[in-house]
Amino acid sequence: MFTPEEQTRLVAAIRQAEARTSGEIRVHVEAKCPEPNVLDRAVQVFFKLGMEKTAQQNGVLFYLATEDHKFAVIGDKGIDQVVPSNFWESTKELMRVQFRNGQLVEGLSQGIEQAGLQMKQYFPRLADDQNELPDELSF
Repeated sequence: MFTPEEQTRLVAAIRQAEARTSGEIRVHVEAKCPEPNVLDRAVQVFFKLGMEKTAQQNGVLFYLATEDHKFAVIGDKGIDQVVPSNFWESTKELMRVQFRNGQLVEGLSQGIEQAGLQMKQYFPRLADDQNELPDELSF
């Protein structure tokens, strides 16, 4: 779905965003969304990847179904309690602009950067921060 170079670029975007925050970011990509509601599928993947297990409940999942042209951005309880109510929609709109132009990697990179900047305000990186979740994309 993504070339090795594109995957490397996305992992670099995740690592750069996570360098500013104790929050954890994952990207999951699949061809088709097996659920009628993309948010339901994103929640399933969130739990399948164990993202609810972070110490501060500050994981963010970027879910993308490439053939169905569906995507979602969801955060764990800790994040949802502190970010502005329009945060996920504004992040998705930023990504949607790039997606419409066929720029999936750029859209995901911008969304990841936006999430990292926002999480930095509420979950700054601590001196003893540990990477709790893999940075690699899941498929």
